[in-house]
Amino acid sequence: MADSTWPSDAELNRIRDVVSEMSGRSVDEIRVVVSPYRICPLGAHIDHQGGAVTAMTINKGILLGFVPSGDSKVHLRSAQFKGDVNFSVDEVQLPKHLIRASENNHTNCSSIPDEECSWGNYARGAQYALQHRGNDLSQGIIGYICGSQGLDSSGLSSSAAVGVAYLLAFESANNLSISSTENIEYDRLIENEYLGLRNGILDQSAILLSSHGCLTYMNCKTKEHKLVQPQKDRTEFQKNFKILLAFSGLKQALTTNPGYNRRVEECQEAARILLVASGNTSEKPVFTNVDAEVYEAYKHKLDHVLYKRAEHYFSENVRVKQGVEAWVSGNMEKFGELVSSSGLSSIQNYECGEVSMSIFCLLCSQHFSLYPLFLFLYAYTKHS
Repeated sequence: MADSTWPSDAELNRIRDVVSEMSGRSVDEIRVVVSPYRICPLGAHIDHQGGAVTAMTINKGILLGFVPSGDSKVHLRSAQFKGDVNFSVDEVQLPKHLIRASENNHTNCSSIPDEECSWGNYARGAQYALQHRGNDLSQGIIGYICGSQGLDSSGLSSSAAVGVAYLLAFESANNLSISSTENIEYDRLIENEYLGLRNGILDQSAILLSSHGCLTYMNCKTKEHKLVQPQKDRTEFQKNFKILLAFSGLKQALTTNPGYNRRVEECQEAARILLVASGNTSEKPVFTNVDAEVYEAYKHKLDHVLYKRAEHYFSENVRVKQGVEAWVSGNMEKFGELVSSSGLSSIQNYECGEVSMSIFCLLCSQHFSLYPLFLFLYAYTKHS
């Protein structure tokens, strides 16, 4: 992506002006949360299985301007979605996916009048996560949230960026001191427990832990993380690659698509079969609890679909290890080859991705001369 300062002074001033008008407070009182989007060069679709992943944030994302409301009320507006959101932090928030299951009438948009596509659920989820872990919330917020134009629901973890933004705003308004690692868990509660999406911790970890010029590495089983720096001079190193974001033009929130959770279930079923075959019935059925040697010995027991899910996980873990080594040594051609292989495995083995984007990835992977120019061919993939 082209270098640019984000957020710009103009963006920040506009958000402060909107919140000032909403709240009747001085512009100087307005606080702004900056929550960037992320890319995952290596480690795609394996965080929910406890795999090793890499990530970095980009110079686009979510801005949330807010002030403490002075009471328990929350009042929010969005630049992307219609309808004001109003609730109170002393309300009891129940997990939305359980409510939908009991009502059996879930649609892609909200049952709350005038709240387009349930956009307020992430704020309610942040309240749920904080209170679920015993934090006292007495102050609501008056806020205005704005994402980088055209990038919401596009595969750059805008949902995690939104969840993190609301967490930080509620914590600031209520004078709570919460660590980044705690907020990673809180955002997991928003998505796993409140919204019912069975994803891992890659997205919020990247947003909360990344640092400019570094590759963020995380072991999603142990939660160990580190910032990987190149051995070469950082300024010179960054001249060796560019980041290309390719957008298919299609958008869909994962919470409205059953394909994501179905693939997680397929991974768990494959892990269960491999563990049982090896005589291990005590471990949780996720791939991180299956040794690579066990996979090689018993992969013939998996059907075609489950085999492909397992093959993606185990090959992607290898690519992550090799990619970190390539990053440290400054071997961008090798790193680019691994990213390309990761994309192909996501299409062929994990079987996700919009058709036109998959074709684009396949075409670009055939042109290795692209690596020095466009290191990351990062497609906005969807789960059909």
